[in-house]
Amino acid sequence: MDLTAYERRLDRPTRVKLPEFQTNGRLKHVIFADQFDRPMLENFNNLSNIVRELARDRETQLFLHNLLPQKRAMLYFSQASTRTFLSFTAACQLLGMSIAEIRDPSVSSEYKGESPFDSMRMFSSYSDLVVMRTPSAGFAEACAYLMNDLDKFNERTVPIVNGGSGADEHPTQALLDVHTIQRSFEFKSERDSSRWAQFDEYRKMYPDLTRGPDSKVYGFCGDIRRGRTVHSLASLLANFSDVTMYFVSPPDLGLPVALRESLLGKGVKVFEHDTLNDIVQNVDLLYMTRIQWEHDKDTAKGSGPAPVNADFILTPELADRMKSYARIMHPFPRNAEIPPEVDHNPRAMYFPQARNGMWVRAALLAHLFDVDGLIVSHHRDVFSEYHNYNTASS
Repeated sequence: MDLTAYERRLDRPTRVKLPEFQTNGRLKHVIFADQFDRPMLENFNNLSNIVRELARDRETQLFLHNLLPQKRAMLYFSQASTRTFLSFTAACQLLGMSIAEIRDPSVSSEYKGESPFDSMRMFSSYSDLVVMRTPSAGFAEACAYLMNDLDKFNERTVPIVNGGSGADEHPTQALLDVHTIQRSFEFKSERDSSRWAQFDEYRKMYPDLTRGPDSKVYGFCGDIRRGRTVHSLASLLANFSDVTMYFVSPPDLGLPVALRESLLGKGVKVFEHDTLNDIVQNVDLLYMTRIQWEHDKDTAKGSGPAPVNADFILTPELADRMKSYARIMHPFPRNAEIPPEVDHNPRAMYFPQARNGMWVRAALLAHLFDVDGLIVSHHRDVFSEYHNYNTASS
């Protein structure tokens, strides 16, 4: 991938770039996890919960479906994907958007030698949004600059959403991960009542426990160096206060220096370990990842994942040693780092985590097309009245 034309803009500090991806205080493109500050994370958490609630009822689901029927999304996934592709598809459908897709560049004009940037301009001619997943780091960012340049000449431009770019960023995965963490650490239960609450039960065992992502210990295990989901999520969690992070990985797949320095600069307490056994009883949330064997030059193509070292496997015995309220997450796909026997552990959140992607990405699309206010307003109107069972009868 030749990114020479955008080299100067790509090679800048992230904070310098951020204003170029927003307009009038709203997101224009979604490229980096660092675009989401704490207030925005809270807003997306609330909006995602609202979308989830509206989708449960047929009438309010129809309201969602009628929001963006005139919009068209291009899902340009030149790298293999299952969950990200399907959740964006579901999110678009939830809001009534039509979808076009390219998942194999060999069936596009790129096979004939067309520049990927020319392809992107073609997509913007026929679509209102491009969600892209690419093995080339920096390409999604460069496409956002291309759209900004077109905008300067009053030519057609569309939002670019990074659905995974090389080994550097996966911002929408991080957004759904934070949403899952926020919901998990509300400590709510359907059995909660005025006489009993799950959170109170946890507090009896853990008196210092608080609600929310603040004051928590987060563990990351697996391919830390190449794990773009780890990079993006760690950056977002740094928005919260009193955060500690443990990173567990093989020696050659450890925490990148730049990420470590960034986290330390934001006040995060950072520790590195070489075995899961060292940390599992201390974490409030454990984020497992697979070893990305397909990037190893000495691994034969199609040979499949190499055996996982026992130091990086969350066995059922290790999972049972975790705090009773702790949560286990994984961005998937998984190999052997979490055995299927752990799936039924009450701490396992990775399947609900995947489903959360649909709600969060629908909320993100609503924000990009400026209909999030309509969603909040409709939710308020529909759910403004609750039956009061404490009202005495006359």
